[in-house]
Amino acid sequence: MSSLLHITNGDSFTERLNKLDLKGDVITWREMLCEGKTLTNVGSESFWKTRFEFLHKNYKVSKSWFIEKTLKEYRSLCNHKQQDHIVLWFEYDLFCQINMLAVISWLLTHRKYAEISLVCSGKEDDTDKLYSLNELSDEQLLNMYKNRVVLNQDDIEYADYVWQLYCSNNPIRLENLTDFENYHFDYLGDAIKTHLKRFPSIANGLNEMENNILRVGLDQKPKSKTDFLNTVLKNQGNLGFGDTQYQRAFQRLKPLFTSMNPVRLSKKGKQILEQQTNYYSCIQDNDVYLGGALKYNFLYNTDSNRILKL
Repeated sequence: MSSLLHITNGDSFTERLNKLDLKGDVITWREMLCEGKTLTNVGSESFWKTRFEFLHKNYKVSKSWFIEKTLKEYRSLCNHKQQDHIVLWFEYDLFCQINMLAVISWLLTHRKYAEISLVCSGKEDDTDKLYSLNELSDEQLLNMYKNRVVLNQDDIEYADYVWQLYCSNNPIRLENLTDFENYHFDYLGDAIKTHLKRFPSIANGLNEMENNILRVGLDQKPKSKTDFLNTVLKNQGNLGFGDTQYQRAFQRLKPLFTSMNPVRLSKKGKQILEQQTNYYSCIQDNDVYLGGALKYNFLYNTDSNRILKL
């Protein structure tokens, strides 16, 4: 019998997987590499130091929490050296896809001998809805597990290559990738497109997510900040972000609202949304990274869907 290891996308799904009673140990990948600076050498001392600095500064994550939650689980992964079959459980969204790339990059370096397979949820029926793993029934999950995709060497090296590009200081190289369909990553192409739209638009200096927040505020007129958060989370496309990430974005955009209970856009907020004025100089921050690139060193042209370097 080959020994088996499952690597999951988060704690809630780990709980679910444990109840499915599949063979093998389960490790949770506790990171959000879609935000903050990333380095190519996943798992190195400099990698974790960079990640802790970002999480501490922006999310008030304490050193003890980081060690307990993230590093202990990572060390547990390092200690699972015997397993020769590793199953990755991830989802279609940007949050998950970036974490998936990092894990595969780490496996390429540290588990060369292992067979790596992927279970990735997303389009599961004839509707347009994309599903998270936790939205699926036990029967569906077991069926996906049975039909999981074994990644070949080309897949693994391609994922590592995309990870290297994500961590580079120039997102234009990511934009030029066009061959996603040649590999076993059904949702990676869309995730990368979503990533590129996180750079500020030429039109008003806000990225797609920030514009969407203003649009929801104006069109839906949520009665409270809680309603606002829930509506934005439901209408976020394939970012896959959570409450804390949106709370941070709300803070960033606070000057463009006159009230959050109920939600009301300011005159300037409306002008920015209508592209009558540009917010770039007000929101610009020289310490914000998306992967390896500085967010405000690039602009996204929504007409041509191209990235421009400033």
